[in-house]
Amino acid sequence: MRSKPNEQDQGSSAGAGANTELSIAVTEALRRALGEPSGTVPLHEPRFAGNEWAYLRDCLDSTFVSSVGPYVDRFERDLEALTGARRAVALVNGTAALHVALLLAGVRPGDEVLVPAFTFVATVNAVSYCGATPHFVDIEERTLGLDARRLDAYLKEIAVERAGSLVNRASGRPIRALVPMHTFGHPSDLEGLVGVADRYGLALVEDAAEGLGSTYRGRHVGTFGLLGVLSFNGNKTITTGGGGAILTNDEELAARAKHLTTTAKLPHRWAYRHDQVGFNYRMPNINAALGCAQLEQLPAFLSAKRRLLDRYLAAFEGIPGVKIFEEPAEASSNYWLHALLLDDPEAKAQDAILAATNEAGLGTRPPWTPMHMLEPYAGCPRMDLTVTETLSRKIVNLPSGPGLAIVGEDGVERAAGE
Repeated sequence: MRSKPNEQDQGSSAGAGANTELSIAVTEALRRALGEPSGTVPLHEPRFAGNEWAYLRDCLDSTFVSSVGPYVDRFERDLEALTGARRAVALVNGTAALHVALLLAGVRPGDEVLVPAFTFVATVNAVSYCGATPHFVDIEERTLGLDARRLDAYLKEIAVERAGSLVNRASGRPIRALVPMHTFGHPSDLEGLVGVADRYGLALVEDAAEGLGSTYRGRHVGTFGLLGVLSFNGNKTITTGGGGAILTNDEELAARAKHLTTTAKLPHRWAYRHDQVGFNYRMPNINAALGCAQLEQLPAFLSAKRRLLDRYLAAFEGIPGVKIFEEPAEASSNYWLHALLLDDPEAKAQDAILAATNEAGLGTRPPWTPMHMLEPYAGCPRMDLTVTETLSRKIVNLPSGPGLAIVGEDGVERAAGE
């Protein structure tokens, strides 16, 4: 005779059943929003519908395909016009941009840099490239970015000023810089974070890799700190294939950024003279040509992402236990990645939803593993990271490419499968 399941088994079965029901509801909602697309829907697919072929052909015909050429200069000027930054320096990728930005901000071996534990690993790797130590800070659910209020209280508790520098009492290391990251394109609490940086004498370096087209109180992200960085990887709002940029309002820092990333070569008609150890980080002309064509389409991409947001809001309305994350009131987000927030992280619904949607050909993803949970960074200093750990189990990123909510030549909006 079979024994009765105990209460724990019954609870597990009930939880599994609820997760299955929720994963089915989420899958159906995605299909409603996306119009039953044929084939697999990736998380974020680039869209090439403008002058990409023409500019690339022009670049090839000119033979200027490497780090010198008119498209690099044009791309930098276009970025300046878009963001309002005084100077933009185009580089090979966003990680290289952040590495150099931290060096220019004065980060040196033996320093600590305040970074979110809820970020892509490149943010933290760039700190390590400088010989510095990441010091992990928690985020707030309202913005998905660094929690300025809790950070302020934390620094009052663990740090002291010595000889003009903020020093971690426990490690004895200077805390040199603060690096907010605009998660999924949603601007962090920049007013609060600028205040923290000013109060404690920290260099503010914005990781706006995901934030092209996002603004905080009407001002483009990446322009609030000493330096900011952008990324144009293949999965970003616009792409140059691989690419990034440094933004700054400081002309001297911009000149140093360009010099340092061009192998620190001194200008001369033919001589190869270098005055310091530099980096071969400049963006090739062929990548910049692609970027110029993509920037021309940025307004259309941003509009498409907002139409996709509306589709998701309508599709998920009335489904208990989930909600679509929306931008903070004081900000305008590019909605690089749309995020579904789950009510109960303990119900283990995240894995069930990821499994069901991906089996259905819908490219959902979890957020990044929190940085302090990665082996290379497990021993780094950190504040309490409860919100980071909770949100990492509560978020499912949804397909977000601009081609998923398009307007045809007839002016009619269609989802990808229509």
